[in-house]
Amino acid sequence: MIRCPTDAVDASLKGAAIRSITRLLIAVYLIEAGLLLVVAPLTGMWWQSNFFVDLVPSLRPLMETTIVRGVVMAAGVVTAFTGVSDLRDVIFGRVAPRRPANSRQTPDA
Repeated sequence: MIRCPTDAVDASLKGAAIRSITRLLIAVYLIEAGLLLVVAPLTGMWWQSNFFVDLVPSLRPLMETTIVRGVVMAAGVVTAFTGVSDLRDVIFGRVAPRRPANSRQTPDA
C-alpha cells in the first residue's frame, strides 16, 4: 500500500480531535459531579435518604454533623474547580506535551 505524507497528518488531527473531545467530556463531568457534591449536603432529602446510612445505621450520627457536610462540600468545590480549570485549558488550547509511546522511562540502575 502506498502511503501519502498527508495520511500521518490526518491521523494526528483525528487523534487531537478525540483527545479534545475526551478532555471536554471529562471537564463537564467534573463540573457536574462537583456541583452535585456542593448541593447534596444542603438538601435534606438527598442527604438523609443515603444508601450507606441505610446500610449501616451507626453512620447516621456521623453523617448529620456539619463537619462531614462541610468536607463533602469542600470536595465538591475542589472537583468543580478542577473541571472549570480543565475546561478553560480545552477552550484556550493548552495541551500537556505528549510523550511518544516508545520512549518509556527506565529506572536508573
